Amino acid sequence: MPYGYNGKILHINLTTHEIHEETPPESFYRKYLGGSAMGLYYILRETPSGVDPSAPENVLTLFAGVTTGAAISGQSRINANAKSPISGAIGDSQGGGFFPAELKFAGVDGIVIKGKSPKPVYLTILSGVYELKDAAHLMGKVTGEVDEILKKELGDNKIEILQHGPGAENGVLFSSLVSMSNRNNGRTGMGLVMASKNLKAVVVRGTKKPAIAHPKKLTELHRAGPKILPDNPDMPGMTEFGTPGVVMFQNTLGTLPTRNYNEGQFENADPISGEVMARTILKARDTCYACIVRCKRVVEISEGKHLVDAQYGGPEYETLGTFGSYCGIDDLAAISKANQICNMYGVDTIACGATIAFAMECFEKGIISTEETGGIDLRFGNPDAMLEVLDQIVKNQGKLGKVLSQGSERAAAVWGKQAEECLITVKGAEAPAHMPQAKRSLALIYAVNPFGADHQSSEHDAYYEEGVADLNLNRLKMLGLHEPQPQYSLTPEKVRFAMQGELFYSMMDSLELCQFVWGPAWTLYGPKETVEMLNAVTGWDVTVDELLLVGQRRLNLMRIYNAREGLDRKNDKLPKKFFKALQGTGPTAGVALTENEFEAALDHYYALNGWTPNGIPTRQKLVDLDLDWASEYLPA
Repeated sequence: MPYGYNGKILHINLTTHEIHEETPPESFYRKYLGGSAMGLYYILRETPSGVDPSAPENVLTLFAGVTTGAAISGQSRINANAKSPISGAIGDSQGGGFFPAELKFAGVDGIVIKGKSPKPVYLTILSGVYELKDAAHLMGKVTGEVDEILKKELGDNKIEILQHGPGAENGVLFSSLVSMSNRNNGRTGMGLVMASKNLKAVVVRGTKKPAIAHPKKLTELHRAGPKILPDNPDMPGMTEFGTPGVVMFQNTLGTLPTRNYNEGQFENADPISGEVMARTILKARDTCYACIVRCKRVVEISEGKHLVDAQYGGPEYETLGTFGSYCGIDDLAAISKANQICNMYGVDTIACGATIAFAMECFEKGIISTEETGGIDLRFGNPDAMLEVLDQIVKNQGKLGKVLSQGSERAAAVWGKQAEECLITVKGAEAPAHMPQAKRSLALIYAVNPFGADHQSSEHDAYYEEGVADLNLNRLKMLGLHEPQPQYSLTPEKVRFAMQGELFYSMMDSLELCQFVWGPAWTLYGPKETVEMLNAVTGWDVTVDELLLVGQRRLNLMRIYNAREGLDRKNDKLPKKFFKALQGTGPTAGVALTENEFEAALDHYYALNGWTPNGIPTRQKLVDLDLDWASEYLPA
């Protein structure tokens, strides 16, 4: 019998409304673990080359991991994959909450979705029974309304719902998938892909938890979490303040992106910090299934100009950055309102806030005027303008909203060459709030990441720079990393650190583990505990090396997919802004990347991975990874 997983994958043909189960062997689960790697297996095989991301032939996959639903912190994650409408490359997105665990309890490990329904539908997976139901009455409604309607319609308040919002129905490029009205699979436009298929939502409910091979060992590891949490310097703050606790830390280091990445320090950072949030508008600390960290913020504002409903959670660090310091805005209530609007409409906060910041810089520099903005005074530091533009974006209305709803890169194509100088995009994706000018290995990862700039695809530089704490370094030694490097460096050893960290994170996006709980350096549990947990759940005997091998498989499958779609080294590039010295004050003022160090790092990274100088996996590499089948998808 399978331990930890169900052994069932659901295949949905929305065009014909046919549903069937697949029961892969245990070896398949061990080879890919679930999540992103497993999704890529189906996408490469079943998505035609050159497909339009909105076409019925674009396959969308939703996969949990083999340990999802186990009674331990940080395992309730789900991965969405499809061709991205943002980049034309592979799309990849993770989300948490309770939906992932409930999917496992409902009896399936993942879903492969093809075609397009003739009319809007939603899919129910209720204790092993699958059905497509009419969703016409759900269209145009915000996420909280859909949750309420479906719970009443199905007569069960414990169902979990993953849906696209009206933002996707309105054609917003960076639409996300949303569960619990506040947990997002964001960044790569997966909401727009689901909407293009006329699939409004996936609803799950079940009571059958997969068997655990060694439940006593798993319980011991879970109970160890609360005991070791206080001894990790990074974790108590995550529990008390959540990711917003990072705001002041980043600002002190000069790595809080400010005024569209022109500066690294925001003079008004304190009013939007996690500490101020905790003292003022924080209502509760929410969690994901079985997790003790409780990092999710829930805010509520019942008085004043900006009313905020606790149903829609609260802003994370990235949201405080993109709608806050990126835009030069220090109004916590306005940022929290922006977060609510994005969650109501199912729109990615990073892409949306960063796109508005880009437009603000264009306005400040005279690249656009009130003619393009429709009369809005779109200057840095103007929260009313930010919210007015946001309303236009999520509805895809107004002169400015119709342009910005397609992201900053497409807006720059409309506004001209000068606007391109203001971009912070990689493969069409706006950069998150971690600055590659100071975090040099992150600069490399931003460029090479198959689905664009991402801050959760590798470990960050500080954990492999001189003076790193023993806890962090001892964990990294399990990945063969022993020599911390100087600050702001991009040495060959720092490149190796970037690659090894990327492989571990790649594995976690297949095993579907939360990167605030599990990871190679700073998290609650490290590589040793990751192995112990996986073996306790499944009864296998995996090692750290085997985990890294899974990470390699996922990464190589992504590179193959992108190569098939015409992406190679020319697409592994950074925006010009990252090579310009940072302005303002603080320790990073005057800091910039150089083209020479970046290109040298790119050469070394490709070589370490065993790829061609153009960044494409070789056939021999695929043989080494037991991915021979994928070689047919390599470009000629």
